[in-house]
Formats: sequence, C-alpha cells, structure tokens
Amino acid sequence: METSEQLPNSRTEPDGSAVVRVLSYNIRSMRDDTSALARVITACAPDLVLVQEAPRFFRWRKKLARLAAASGQVILSGGGTAAGPAILCSLRATVERTEDVLLPLTPGHHRRGFATAVVRFGGARVGVLSCHLSLQKDERYDQSGMLLDRLAGMGVEHAIAGGDLNERPGGRTFTRLAEGLQDCWATTPWGGEHTWTRTTPHRRIDAIFATKGIEVLGCGVPLDRPGVTEADLLAATDHLPVLAALRIPADRTVSAP
Repeated sequence: METSEQLPNSRTEPDGSAVVRVLSYNIRSMRDDTSALARVITACAPDLVLVQEAPRFFRWRKKLARLAAASGQVILSGGGTAAGPAILCSLRATVERTEDVLLPLTPGHHRRGFATAVVRFGGARVGVLSCHLSLQKDERYDQSGMLLDRLAGMGVEHAIAGGDLNERPGGRTFTRLAEGLQDCWATTPWGGEHTWTRTTPHRRIDAIFATKGIEVLGCGVPLDRPGVTEADLLAATDHLPVLAALRIPADRTVSAP
C-alpha cells in the first residue's frame, strides 16, 4: 500500500505528545548537487535529519554546517567523529545530550559508527540514532545487535533509529531490527517504498525504525511532497530519502516549556 496523501505537520498535542517529522538520508559525502540536497531536506520540513555518509575528512564540519544552514537545520551530533552518520535538527528540538559511537573495526573494512542523541519536543522525550551498517553480512548483523543495545541503554522510553542498512527487508539484519522495533514503512506505508538506486529504485535498503510506544503516522520516500522535485531527487545524491511522521507520547517526567 502506498498513498500520496500528505504527512501530518509537526505539532505539539494538548496532552503533551509531539508529532515529529524524521528524515533519513544518505548524502554521499555531499559529492553531488548540494543545492538540490538542501532543497529536498527543506521541502520535507523535518524536525530531525538522520544523515549517512556525511563528510568525514578535510573541513567536514564546515561542509556539514553549510548544509544544515541551507536547509534550516543545526548540527546535533556525528559526522567525522562517528565515521559518517550524523544528526541534524530544527530549532524546535531541545537537546538533552549527544554521543558519537565508533564501532569495532574489522581489518580491511570501513570504520562504522552511530550518531546518537536524546532530545525533547515539548513534553515528549526521545532517543535518536543514525547508522550506516556494513556491506559485509556478518559484520552488519553484529552491528544491528549493537544498535539495539545502544537504544536500550539510552535511558529513554521512546527511541527512533534510521539509516542505510545495506540490506533489504527479509534479510537477517533487517529482520532482527524489525522484530525489536517498528519498521515504520511496513507499519504505515506512505509515498514510495524503494530507496536504491535513485534512477531505477528497486530496493528498500534505507529505513526508519521506532520503539513500540511511538505511533507511526506515515513513512516512505517523499515522491509527492510539495517542493520535492524529481530533478532534485536525482541530482542530490545516489539514494532516495525516507520521511516519517511519528507521534511521540509525552514523558510525564518532563515539563513542557
């Protein structure tokens, strides 16, 4: 099932819960059309952007900051210090803490990591993790266990994880994550399904997951989002993005500002 209806806008509910828009996007180290990339992110109006393949080397902070500014975001965590994953956020988010995590290095493979944070939106408190898992299936499976352990250790009731899994649904790693968390597209599909490749999308290897207490209002590739053009999606990077709208329950220990 896919629908072209628009996702709900960000808002805080009377009961203190928050509707949050989350975008997951592999940006290929900003080697493509960064203006198109910024336009796609801006049009999606996210509260959180889970980035994979952020710039990692020469002047990487400056490059990522330029993208954040151009798309109405600020850098929350990650980048070179997390070996590629990063998190951007809107000014709507109140940041509680951040942590960049480097995963064990397998000789001959790329270093991998997680960008993580705990943030609040009004009375809702949520853990956030951006990841880019290994191309090697056994290492990838091990990293999925580390991801679940990391979320469980963040000290939050509700959490969101997203990224480039390098694996399709039905694979061992994808299945492990979907058993422990909600696969947001499978829960409430919206927009398009496949994220790879940008020119002939036929695989869903990028995904957003949420813990069971979060309500998934819709999730998918924003093909029909106002302001997201096919030309920009093709020019921005080699993946298509995933956009989700999630309702996060209020944390009764948090007082809304």
